[in-house]
Amino acid sequence: SGDEGFTVALLERGHEGLRMGPRHIPLNAAFMNGTVEGEDVWIPMSSILGGQERCGFGWNMFVECLAEGRGVSLPAGSIGAARSVVAGVGAYSRVRKQFRVPIAEFGGIQEAMAKAGSDGLITIAGGDVMNAIVDNHEAPMVISSVMKQNCTERGRRIVECGMDIAAGSAICRGDKNYMGNAYMSLPIAITVEGANIMTRSFQIIGQGLTRCHPHMSDLLKALQLPPSEEKHGVKIFVKQFHKIVGHGITNFFGSVSRGVGATFSSATRSKTAYKNGDELLAYHEKQLLRLAANFALTADLCFTLGGRLKFEELLMGRLADALGAIYLGYATLHHYDRRRGIEGLEALTEHAMLRLEREAQEALYAASENFPGPLGPVASTVMKMGCFPLGGLTRPYSDPSDTLTKEVSRLLTTPSEIRDMFQEGIYSAPDGAVHQMTDLINALPICVEADKVATSLRREKREPTAEETNLIAKADALRDALIQVDVFEHATAEEAQPGYVRPALQGTEERFANLDKTVFREAA
Repeated sequence: SGDEGFTVALLERGHEGLRMGPRHIPLNAAFMNGTVEGEDVWIPMSSILGGQERCGFGWNMFVECLAEGRGVSLPAGSIGAARSVVAGVGAYSRVRKQFRVPIAEFGGIQEAMAKAGSDGLITIAGGDVMNAIVDNHEAPMVISSVMKQNCTERGRRIVECGMDIAAGSAICRGDKNYMGNAYMSLPIAITVEGANIMTRSFQIIGQGLTRCHPHMSDLLKALQLPPSEEKHGVKIFVKQFHKIVGHGITNFFGSVSRGVGATFSSATRSKTAYKNGDELLAYHEKQLLRLAANFALTADLCFTLGGRLKFEELLMGRLADALGAIYLGYATLHHYDRRRGIEGLEALTEHAMLRLEREAQEALYAASENFPGPLGPVASTVMKMGCFPLGGLTRPYSDPSDTLTKEVSRLLTTPSEIRDMFQEGIYSAPDGAVHQMTDLINALPICVEADKVATSLRREKREPTAEETNLIAKADALRDALIQVDVFEHATAEEAQPGYVRPALQGTEERFANLDKTVFREAA
């Protein structure tokens, strides 16, 4: 049993004839990869994964592992980054003061913090659903591509927001810097297991359009039937073609009706309606159904391109953005439904959903403005009529309000159940150990309480009690210690050697010696 061909075997590192080749160093991260070489390697059947029966099935195994792995492991890095940024940087923004005010009170910091928090919620929610899918022994190729591309991209944005907020403490290397390594290693997750630029602009829609369409797969199978079954194949083709046309017409009218209905519900919705969890779920589910109908219509119009579609990567990239936002929107609502009861989760979910809906809307609108191909103008007109029948009125989604952004930022930078949710699984050092993130998390409630006392003293124009004085002094001491960064006498071991002169200085000395000048002004 089994076949010749690509086969997977599991061998010990010291297996006879096996040689571990040189290693790459991808941005100094612990991401070990390189070549494995062998000569005259004898592999017993017992070492083949699945035994002799699975000989020749290596490609199938690799594709299944890729479909599962890239949807789990790489998004997990973004989830870890989200938890770290909210836990560490959120606390830092309250500990760090500028002009005697915690930087968490500055609008720019609030905007970055809220974006990091809502992107973090989106990645966590997406990861929960993807893990459940894999636990159910499924390997969804398209969904894993969406997770890999979308979540790693959000992870990059989360860490960039954290770097912007932490500023100097995030760029000075040393034990106190808990952001630098994550920032440096981000391009690895973006690049490996299908570079995002390729996954977004080719793979997601290129695979999804045929795999997920209810009739396209049968039509393609009809085209592949042997000549002896040509008549049967023609019947199947014609039947499926009619179904595809009918499917497109149904999607057009469904897109129009849902678009008008969703627009009306958006226009009449109160900005505080999200505080009611049931209304939050009902409203955003309706918007996602509308966007899904818009996407389905657009996918049908893509068939007007025929085989040219695979070369229209700008269009496929925009549709991948829309699909990713819709899928992660459903995941975010599912997360809220499972975790509801956490104080403040409504505000964070609302912030995330508003951003996702706007992302999907803008991606679809950009696609309608730039639909390619000989029939592009016709497809563009049909798409605009179906997705945005009333023009700008049926593009109702906008960024979260400043009020909501400030509320989300407050929840992420003060002790709250939302922060507790993000801190799940975060490493906490034992008492007495020096660990920057642990120390920041522990200092947060003390600094917040001290700020409340200081505000009360100014408002009441009175002197602090002994207890209040001690609290403020403790908070000030913590602040002073936690905003410090590491310093070094020498950047490298080579610089510590006696007589070492930096190459740039050495060249400068030689140049001045040749010029026979003593000061820069004379040399100039």
